[in-house]
Amino acid sequence: MSNIILQAKSINKQFGAVKVCQNFNLEIEKNSLHALIGPNGAGKTTALNLLTGLIKPTSGSISLNGNDITKKSVNVRSQLGLARVFQITSLFNEFSVRENLMLAAGAHQKTGYRFWTNVNRDKRLLEVADEFLEKVGLNQRSSILAGNLSHGEQRQLEMGMALATRPDILLLDEPMAGLGPGGSAKLSELILELKHKMTILLVEHDTHAVFSLADTVSVMVHGEVIATNTPEVIKNNQRVQEAYLGGVSGGAEC
Repeated sequence: MSNIILQAKSINKQFGAVKVCQNFNLEIEKNSLHALIGPNGAGKTTALNLLTGLIKPTSGSISLNGNDITKKSVNVRSQLGLARVFQITSLFNEFSVRENLMLAAGAHQKTGYRFWTNVNRDKRLLEVADEFLEKVGLNQRSSILAGNLSHGEQRQLEMGMALATRPDILLLDEPMAGLGPGGSAKLSELILELKHKMTILLVEHDTHAVFSLADTVSVMVHGEVIATNTPEVIKNNQRVQEAYLGGVSGGAEC
């Protein structure tokens, strides 16, 4: 049985005459932390949008747990076990932290948003919410409105909401963007705790965090993956260093 949970094969994506992904290939193993890095404009966000179904490829295929999801919608992919945390927070600011987690769990269990009153009284959803309040370290902030949280706490909540859907694979799109050193350290600890308990695809500018967290690193340049290997091998890859104009090992952003 294959150990590959998510695979992109020969993906191409064009917007008119502009090619944003060219022969993009990616294989992610189960219960690993796989990082996707690259210079600004390399196509990383486009790749995530393709994997999650926000946009469809011009050609190529995407499979999740061996099932072809190339033409599946975002919602179907979520139901099949794929969750994404966006670079920009997407919370229900008028609801409390606990209620946000309940909504996320309820949506995954196909509990309708229009039945909010029933969702709010659902003991199963309350149990899920409290479980992930603890996991992301927000149990002391459960009754605070999401819109009143600090930026770092909002990122923690968004992580909790993604985890509350109990995904097979979690896609993290620059989760440390806008966080200070303390917030980045706290989020790194959470990701490290999740490592090997679930599959994670991490897109992140902070290469120091990437190389300390990842099992495998893929480097994307001009819409295609030019190298995939362990962090140590990638850091010393001459082609990767040339792509970063000074070298990843020197701490350049990607």
